[in-house]
Amino acid sequence: MAFTPQHNHLLAALSEATQERLFRLMESVVLPQGKTIYEAGEIISHVYFPVDSIISLLHVMGNGDTAEISVIGNEGLAGISLFMGVESTISRAVVQSAGQAYRMQGKLLQEELSHHGELQMLILRYAHTLIIQISNTSLCYRYHSVPQQLCRYLLLSLDRLPGNRLAMTQKQIADNLGVRREGITEAAGTLRRLGVIEYCRGHITVLNRNMLEQLSCECYAKVKQETDRLMPGYRLALAEG
Repeated sequence: MAFTPQHNHLLAALSEATQERLFRLMESVVLPQGKTIYEAGEIISHVYFPVDSIISLLHVMGNGDTAEISVIGNEGLAGISLFMGVESTISRAVVQSAGQAYRMQGKLLQEELSHHGELQMLILRYAHTLIIQISNTSLCYRYHSVPQQLCRYLLLSLDRLPGNRLAMTQKQIADNLGVRREGITEAAGTLRRLGVIEYCRGHITVLNRNMLEQLSCECYAKVKQETDRLMPGYRLALAEG
């Protein structure tokens, strides 16, 4: 499938004039699974607008352990710290699911934000959904079981990819969730026996999304509700603004 910048929801919501101005400043890049886009504390040189890839933001502990705090797909962008006036981030950004993205130099984004308000308003709305996702993820780790966390994780990934097939290993999921691999293996086995998923050689196919949502914790529904509330209104919000 041939992708364009408009396959990213943020970019698709911009006016034609703004798209024409920005798209000339972007380049298409292929993001392989496992690629680290930037490390915690590293200066962010580019921002990434995924179209069919997913980027995980990971909190890195002092001992090297990590835990995922949010996922970014075709609904947003990676590198939002630049919008906040900060050139570095406390998170590590790693490609969770391989695919394509559009990349733009951070300094060019900052110039756009300084002179034009359209993209700025969109990013503000997106930042709100990202904050909600991060806060709910932290609560999920504290209060919900591994099976519930796995369901939430799979659903968030599904929302950001076409189709129902996810390329990810159980080890990758366990590392991102900060839990033991055995816990993910057991939870995935239960979902498989229930006919919710099928998995083979690093690929998970979701067979019954409705049941997956029922088995997930409330965190997924809260994040999705807020994202759905804001994202369909992008163009309307711009017109009303």
